[in-house]
Amino acid sequence: MKTILKKIGYILLLCVVITACKDQGTFVIEGQFKNATAGSKVYLFGLQKDREKALDSTVFSENGEFKFSHGSPAVNFFRISSGNNEYMIIAKNGDHIKITADLADKNLAYSISGAMEADKLEELNKVKHQHMVKISEIQNQFDEAVAAQPENRTAIMEQIRPAYSRELDGLNKAVLKFAQENTTSLAGFYAINLLNPTEYEKELVSYADKVKTQFNDNEAVTDFVVRMAKLKSVQVGQQAPDFTIKDVDREKIKLSDFKGKYVMLDFWASWCMPCRQENPNVVKAYNTYKDKNFTVLGISLDKDPVAWKKAIAADQLTWAHGSDLKDFDSPVARQYAIEAIPSSYILDPAGKIVAKNLRGEDLEVFLRETLR
Repeated sequence: MKTILKKIGYILLLCVVITACKDQGTFVIEGQFKNATAGSKVYLFGLQKDREKALDSTVFSENGEFKFSHGSPAVNFFRISSGNNEYMIIAKNGDHIKITADLADKNLAYSISGAMEADKLEELNKVKHQHMVKISEIQNQFDEAVAAQPENRTAIMEQIRPAYSRELDGLNKAVLKFAQENTTSLAGFYAINLLNPTEYEKELVSYADKVKTQFNDNEAVTDFVVRMAKLKSVQVGQQAPDFTIKDVDREKIKLSDFKGKYVMLDFWASWCMPCRQENPNVVKAYNTYKDKNFTVLGISLDKDPVAWKKAIAADQLTWAHGSDLKDFDSPVARQYAIEAIPSSYILDPAGKIVAKNLRGEDLEVFLRETLR
């Protein structure tokens, strides 16, 4: 009996020693990169919300090896950077992560292991890599075909576009599936943020609802949840929030004054080239349907009133315009969760949001079918 107890005691002591040897106040990242130049720099960055902070740097060994040790009480995002190559890491104190990559790989594929979040990120990387290889092959085919027949660039693009779109759609669906199946992992949060927010707005809002009580100590996640809550209030089907804004003559106009008509809220700016390129389509839509209970209310994110007025005149935007002259800090832009322009909302006569971000032919089709 004493012998058994003594053996148990030895086992417990060994566990204590092993635990003590593993520093719980830091995490360790050990890496080995192929095609690394001995003595060249490799960096560790911390990612906080939309900011990146340099935490440490070292140099590659003759074998392309490097090592970082850093502290993070809560699981968080980090990035390894060498030249133009960047690799995402998720880590917390106590993790011992190993990363391998080839700096010559244009797809930036890499492998990681050594912790639960690292293993999840590795799983996501494999999903992405399967599609990225095929997308890269299609891109190479396009480049080679154009190099051989530069005069047929447009025709070649149209020929290759369906295959490219299918593969890109497959990648997005695979990334979305991973995010939805891993709502308790920061790797899932990383995945959902790889999707285009304009195309996957509904899915992002739904994901935010699932993770809003998790990762309360992670600034990036809490900021995402807040942003998605704002976005949820201006989704299709919601009543458009009313606002008051000053027009070009600095007179007040209210959104509620436009009730009774279909209204396109067009967020743009004079300095935004995609906005200016889209303006002819909006002008065409306005001129075609302005006598069919349709109008446009332009909301500019300009700061310079002179540039704003000059662009209105140059692009022949003959509808009502308003601006806080505060760029993306505009209260109206924040109210409507505007993070990029051009952005637009279409409201029905009762002030309900019925469509978002329709451009070109899509806008024409919507108005033609709605305003018969």
